[in-house]
Amino acid sequence: MSLLHRSKRELLTLWWWKRRMDVSLKTFSVTPSDPDPIEIHKKKLFLWFSHLPREEKQFGDLFKPETMHIEPLILERKDEQRTGLLGSPFKTEAPSSPPVTIEQLFEPTHTWSEGRGLNVLLYGAVGTGKSTVVRKLVMDWCTGTTLAHIKLLLPFSCEDLCQLSKAASLRDLVSRKYLHLKKHPLLSGEGEQAKDVLFLFNGMEKMQLDFRIGSTELCSDPNEALPPPIVVVNLLRKYLLPEANILVTTRLSAVDRIPQKYVSRYAQICGFSNPELQRAYFTSRLLQHSGEAPHTQEAQALIELLYLNLQRESQLAAACFLPSYCWLTCATLHFLRFTNAQAPIRTLTGIYTSFLRLNFGGEVLGTGTGTGVSVQEQQSSLMLYVVRTVGKLAFEGVTNKRTSFSERELEQWIGGETKTDEELRQLAMFQTDVLDFFFAPCVESGQYLSTLGENDERQYVFAVPAMQEYLAALYVVLGEHKSALEKLTRQVSKAISQASEDVSAIVNILSKFIPLRLFAVFNLLKLFPKLYATMSSLNRGRIARTLTAEMFRTEDSYNEDVLDQVEQSLLGVQGPQPKQYGEGKPFELYPIFMGGLLHYGNRVLLQQLGCSIQSTTVAQITRALKKYLVREISKPLPPEELMDLLVLLYEFQNPRLTAEVLSSIKSIGLSNIRMTSLKCYILSSVLSCTTASYHLDELDLSNCLLNHDVLQMLRPAFRHTSVLNLQFNSLGPDSCILLRDLLLDPNSSIISLQLCDNPLLDSGCSTLLEALPVNQSLTHLSLMHTGLGDHGALELAERLQQHTELQEVNVAYNNIGDTAALALVDACREHPSIHTVHLYLNPLSDSGKKSLYVQGAPRGHSSHRVKVLASVTEGSNISKDWHPILSVIRENASSWDRKRVKQQLEIFLQDLEWGRQQQPSIWKRLYFRRVEKGVQQTLQMLEEDNLPPPKGFNK
Repeated sequence: MSLLHRSKRELLTLWWWKRRMDVSLKTFSVTPSDPDPIEIHKKKLFLWFSHLPREEKQFGDLFKPETMHIEPLILERKDEQRTGLLGSPFKTEAPSSPPVTIEQLFEPTHTWSEGRGLNVLLYGAVGTGKSTVVRKLVMDWCTGTTLAHIKLLLPFSCEDLCQLSKAASLRDLVSRKYLHLKKHPLLSGEGEQAKDVLFLFNGMEKMQLDFRIGSTELCSDPNEALPPPIVVVNLLRKYLLPEANILVTTRLSAVDRIPQKYVSRYAQICGFSNPELQRAYFTSRLLQHSGEAPHTQEAQALIELLYLNLQRESQLAAACFLPSYCWLTCATLHFLRFTNAQAPIRTLTGIYTSFLRLNFGGEVLGTGTGTGVSVQEQQSSLMLYVVRTVGKLAFEGVTNKRTSFSERELEQWIGGETKTDEELRQLAMFQTDVLDFFFAPCVESGQYLSTLGENDERQYVFAVPAMQEYLAALYVVLGEHKSALEKLTRQVSKAISQASEDVSAIVNILSKFIPLRLFAVFNLLKLFPKLYATMSSLNRGRIARTLTAEMFRTEDSYNEDVLDQVEQSLLGVQGPQPKQYGEGKPFELYPIFMGGLLHYGNRVLLQQLGCSIQSTTVAQITRALKKYLVREISKPLPPEELMDLLVLLYEFQNPRLTAEVLSSIKSIGLSNIRMTSLKCYILSSVLSCTTASYHLDELDLSNCLLNHDVLQMLRPAFRHTSVLNLQFNSLGPDSCILLRDLLLDPNSSIISLQLCDNPLLDSGCSTLLEALPVNQSLTHLSLMHTGLGDHGALELAERLQQHTELQEVNVAYNNIGDTAALALVDACREHPSIHTVHLYLNPLSDSGKKSLYVQGAPRGHSSHRVKVLASVTEGSNISKDWHPILSVIRENASSWDRKRVKQQLEIFLQDLEWGRQQQPSIWKRLYFRRVEKGVQQTLQMLEEDNLPPPKGFNK
């Protein structure tokens, strides 16, 4: 038995060793091949170029770069055509050459010779989409959908190359950025292997390339170390890797920096030349953000409105000729229509600042041959140059209420003070590359714009109207708007500050030999910098005063709120034009942008653009602004003006300032404001900055087009109010769940809830009434015209005894019959505090109305008299409350069922005629005649459609 066991164990041991040996043999016999460096290169490139900047992430998680790209128009240019501008945005004739793709540009030409690669120069103005085309090209090559004959694509940023201070060979430059391609045979220079390589140099205008033989030595060795500009020049000369293909992108002003003999093909990016391309771009952006059907339908409706506006050849169509402005349009509409509580905080000022960072980030004006761009970087910042030229013109336009400018005025304001050759060279570059980015020919003649000015000069306007206000605000906040005295004081102060130490040292030496009294005058020099600091502080106070004055201009008080104005500028006005109460175009975004630019996040982005706003400047402006704002809001403000104030506080993103300003506001009335999701979010966000003890006497959101979705955003704001007016909205039964939870919230202190003209129905009212046993703060409840029936009225009567604080209940204009109405009045009579019940405009019989007045009288010691408003009469007498009843009907009849209102008014006339006949006194008969006349006037106004708008309308 033991022998058998031992044999079995030996067999198991042998099997184990055999299996181990087999595994070892497989390991040594099958050696995995090294990964392909080019495949690694493609994966890394794709990950790198598919990374979206922060500005793109606002469009939602479903937004992907491969689905967003719309190919702009690319035209091949002949040598004599290569330096032309874009031309008219409404040029309808066919282009001189057919559109081409990047792949077609690298097809052999008749001038192509064997063994030499192609040099393609792709150029375009700022905002035409050069970087986007490059990104799409790289990603398509990585996925194998374009340039299949190219084995290796090597993108380089010229901005990065010009920062390298040490000499490096071509292979070192490649391995520095792409380590996995170190010593790759395609770059060895042997044979014709480089014919499958494509070098891509993006932003060539940022490099100083010198093609003179005496200045740039020749090099054909990819291993020889040279400064990066010399390596690039030799590649373009076809002296280094002549078989390689090269794609260079640059701005218009830099096209001639590469001699014509070194360029095989010129191609110009011309943007979106027709509305169809623009529509495709809007669709790719606005339909990416959500998969929910309601949001998708809203996005499709927005796209249709945009397309209609583009087809009108509006000013928007001229702006969207540049893809960058299509991006700005989509970002603005996404902000206006699709903001929600879950989205990251975005502001309108932040969108415009991000827009400029995307287009001008890292951009500088050249400082001359042989001068590095890193020297005096802020002075050479392209964005700072824009502020000092275009921003100055924008400010003058806002100050003088102008939006259009002639060619002569553009030349005068932009470059009118240039003196040196360097300034003239920078001006020429600016006019070629940037000026058309901000200005477009005026394409509409209306109230504020004219196509031709004096002497038949063509007029130009800012491509997007809000850009004028943004640049004007930036010009002021950066402190560029100074008087002559302030400029002189600044220069003298700077000179004295630099020399003050030397002057003090000299005075101390001489004072040992000459009496100090002779040198006392030199001490006055030390006071000059302090004087300048004082003047600067006064200037910051003037900025705050200007902001407040522009914010609360009397002539703009009753215009549409500023967010509606922005939306109308993009989508156009559907229907009659909104009435303007002031002369000239209103610039109501200007002060809001001034406040938004002081936000820390925007200051960080501006710092990257070379525009610095110091924290001390912000603190001084904020202190002065608080004083002026508190002074202005002590006066009654129209709803539109109050909404603009909330937008300003939101754009500022300063919780402390917001809380201090709102502490002076006790009532917020926004009736008739179209409360979109963004406006609801702004209201809730601003009120969340206040302290827990802050309380509003009233929050009026009547006739604001509220629905259940936006009501969710407003719940935090509701906790701060005592009187909540939500009448004339679109709140359904589902909204009552939120309102019930609001009444059950121990932190809520609502004493009056007005829900008139909302389709709550019995189910919604039943849900709302569940809060009555717990809530003890509510004293006034209005459920007029909410679809309440007998079931809801009986439930209300049952719940009333569980709530001891109610004083007035309004259930007028519903579907309550006699039985339910009597039960409700009985419950109110037994209630300890209810004194008034509104029941008019309900289908009550004559006997029912009489019974109601009888039931309203007190019975016993435990009950009290309840005022029942059911008709303009009480039996054979005039009701004491006939006038309030008639006033409510007049104020709201235009939004009610006119047939039903007319029937009720006719019933009132019958009741009045019967009561008048019962009166023996002539004075009482005359009183009945007076009331009858009021009812007849209301009936006549109803028939002639001459009723006033519902309560709260003031436009």
